[in-house]
Amino acid sequence: MGFHQTSSISFSATKWLGFVTAVWVQAISGNNYTFSNYSDALKSLMNLTQLELNNLSVAKDVGKAFGLLAGLASDRLPTPVILLIGSIEGLIGYGTQWLVVSGRIQPLPYWQMCIFLCLGGNSTTWMNTAVLVTCIRNFRRNRGPVSGILKGYVGLSTAIFTDLCAALFADDPAKFLIMLAVIPFAVCLTAIVFLRETPPAATIEEEKEESKYFNIFNAVAVIVAVYLMAYGFIPNPSHAISLAFSVILLVLLASPLAAPVHAFIKSWTLNGFKNQADVERQIQEPLLIEEKAQEEIQERPAEESASAVVEQPQAVEEEKAAVEVKRRPVIGEDHTIFEAIRTVDFWILFVSFLCGVGTGLAVMNNMGQIGLALGYADVSLFISMTSIWGFFGRIVSGSVSEYYIKKAGIPRPLWNAASQILMAVGYILMAVALPGSLYIGSIVVGICYGVRLAVSVPTASELFGLKYFGLIYNILILNLPLGSFLFSGLLAGFLYDAEATPAPGGGNTCVGAHCYRLVFFIMAIACVVGFGLDVLLVIRTKKIYNRIFMSRRSKKLAAASNLQ
Repeated sequence: MGFHQTSSISFSATKWLGFVTAVWVQAISGNNYTFSNYSDALKSLMNLTQLELNNLSVAKDVGKAFGLLAGLASDRLPTPVILLIGSIEGLIGYGTQWLVVSGRIQPLPYWQMCIFLCLGGNSTTWMNTAVLVTCIRNFRRNRGPVSGILKGYVGLSTAIFTDLCAALFADDPAKFLIMLAVIPFAVCLTAIVFLRETPPAATIEEEKEESKYFNIFNAVAVIVAVYLMAYGFIPNPSHAISLAFSVILLVLLASPLAAPVHAFIKSWTLNGFKNQADVERQIQEPLLIEEKAQEEIQERPAEESASAVVEQPQAVEEEKAAVEVKRRPVIGEDHTIFEAIRTVDFWILFVSFLCGVGTGLAVMNNMGQIGLALGYADVSLFISMTSIWGFFGRIVSGSVSEYYIKKAGIPRPLWNAASQILMAVGYILMAVALPGSLYIGSIVVGICYGVRLAVSVPTASELFGLKYFGLIYNILILNLPLGSFLFSGLLAGFLYDAEATPAPGGGNTCVGAHCYRLVFFIMAIACVVGFGLDVLLVIRTKKIYNRIFMSRRSKKLAAASNLQ
């Protein structure tokens, strides 16, 4: 009896402690979005043109294409092994870039730098896969908030790294790179110890309890985001202010530990106040029923046993028929990757995802050059703003989309459609290049990019199931390197170089609104296409989300009638 109590307490606390470490992993796994912080150093050190620099960025994103390996491994290897692989890859990939930028070794040949950027990019796919797959399985009744919180911290990670580097190392690109190499490695070692798959919520009460904890996580995340944004607006902070900012930020990031501590104390207290007799009755009654059932089985006449044997072939035929039906699952059931890619809905989701994240990545990868072209000497504020507002887009869309599914069965892809049309407006604003348009544009693009990431993850799990979710998720993430190549490497690179003039020290440069105007207009058109695809997906999945709504509603009604 004491063992069962201890096990219950342990499961509750371990589940939330694992989620806290998952949040930490996501808070440091957005290093792929920080390329603009050290791209100028690489460009000048290696005498690169803008097209060559953009292709280095593409190499970083190509690393995500090998996330298929992480997806395959997620169904075969335990979570700690997947995290370890990702942390070692990041240490090697970003560690080598630090050696080059810090001058400890001579600049490597261009193709070798591409390989190490690819390694750094691939490291995050292992971290993200381990965290997302494990947590969505642990909290499958609250997929929206889980995705929103975890993806939200990925968005914040750029601002966390950028602001910490500015506060402690005065924006030194070499020291920034050593942070990208060492900190994720250390955090992943912590998650290896605590992040495990645990049983999901089995009752409405447990689901409501999870929702309360997620509201606390959302509140803490919003405080962190506002804190980071406020620090970004402090002009030339002193060393003392910078040090105080860093300490408070670390305390805020550690504060979610209160959730597993509270869960442990609450479980312990509830178990301590239970009546001993009631506990024994709850444990003994099933045993007595089981014993009685076994006695009835033993007392069955031989004729019954014989009839059961005769009925076995019929049962086998029924099982075969069931297997036949499951060979072609409908949307909403578990799909293998081959079954998923044979559906129209998968490709609608895939292409619309490409239109959103591909164009968003082009802005993030080129923010340094976009800012310089528009006359801003320091672009770190725009990078942080894109990151922080991307966080708000992720965390709000995850919780809001989940709320409206439970409330009215509104299809989750509807929020993707809204984000796509708003993103197109943001690109048009940046193309017009009115005073302050880069501030507004970076906020709008950040929010919409965040919505796209946070909403697409649970959408894929709801349409194609959780059994092979790790691999399906990484197939969707192929849009990151593909979108980076199409919109950043080709579109932005070629059009920028066409407008640029040779620089005296090598490479080229472009100043003026014309440098990226055509790029922004083309990306706005891509977002309109994505909007149309998302609307189509809303129409096609309306029945599925209505079924999810009705299923949850019937469970709530059943739980309420049981209480009465």
